[in-house]
Amino acid sequence: MKTFGKQAAGLRLERMRASPRWEGDGFKNLYPALPDLKAGSMPRIGEFLCGPRRVPKAPLPAEDPRPAWARPPETGFRATWLGHSTVLLEIDGVRILTDPVWGERASPLSFAGPRRFQPIPVPVAALADVVLISHDHYDHLDYATIRELVRTPVPFVTSLGVGAHLEAWGVPAARITELDWWQSVRVGGSEVTVTATPSQHFSGRTPGARNTTLWSGFAVRSGRHSVFFSGDTGLTPEYADIRDRLGPFDLVMLEVGAFHASWGDIHLGPSRALAALEYLGGGLLLPVHWGTFSLAVHAWDDPAEQLMTLAPRRGVRLVMPKLGSPFEPARVGGVDPWWRAIAALERGDEPLVEPTAAEQAAAEITWPLD
Repeated sequence: MKTFGKQAAGLRLERMRASPRWEGDGFKNLYPALPDLKAGSMPRIGEFLCGPRRVPKAPLPAEDPRPAWARPPETGFRATWLGHSTVLLEIDGVRILTDPVWGERASPLSFAGPRRFQPIPVPVAALADVVLISHDHYDHLDYATIRELVRTPVPFVTSLGVGAHLEAWGVPAARITELDWWQSVRVGGSEVTVTATPSQHFSGRTPGARNTTLWSGFAVRSGRHSVFFSGDTGLTPEYADIRDRLGPFDLVMLEVGAFHASWGDIHLGPSRALAALEYLGGGLLLPVHWGTFSLAVHAWDDPAEQLMTLAPRRGVRLVMPKLGSPFEPARVGGVDPWWRAIAALERGDEPLVEPTAAEQAAAEITWPLD
């Protein structure tokens, strides 16, 4: 199947094997699992099949960001969360798109697997000057989206080995840069630099290809601004190294959804995301990896509600915009818990506030993908 991608070979494979992260027949985490992250048991099949409130009963409120994007950010740095781990960053004139996933399912199959419950409020084409892809899991590397991006001239920066998938789907090799941890690349002729950073996760699009590509986070810096994007990760002390070598950060984007007590070595969840933020030296926190797919057994809004409780206790500044609502990190106020209107509808507490015409139109958009 084309959606599986392709395994690395030749010079690409030789470069991967030269990485300090390569061991035996694949990549390894520096810290395979921390002892205090082993608590809990694996979720039961029944929890996946019939867990409570896994999917919202109505579309989440969303905005069309294109009118705002038509104007340059006044501070030079703007971010727009588009759902799950897809964020458009505008940094000193450079547009950077993280882990773009417009497809209907986080799956190799068109008829099975986790289905998107919230569409992205803009089409994929011609959004960015560069695309970052943290690793090759289906909810971060989507075949249909890449096939759309092939039609644009956008270059890709990704982790070692992931370029084999991109080339198999039609991306020219000249548009692909693969990085090992701590390696950097400058975006075009700009001052913006992208550095691949350690994370604690795994990879693979088929059972026989586990860990045959690398997984990374990314630090993005210009002369005036800085942002960190976690990709997928568990809690790891390597985040203190990231702080020392690449921090501080104006904006920190950490995964908070799709968590479970037994997954602490490969996913954060809300509580561990706050611990990771402390390792990183703080900064404004934009939670990602939620609000789009049901990939775990918790309620769809549980990550947001946990953060609303935990963040004030730890003195953490949160930004939790609606999907498609651009914001400038230097001008962020308090959090408006917009998701609670949907949760109230599900509980029957109060009638749902009618969405605006723009929100309704954005929620109904579907895009033709290969």
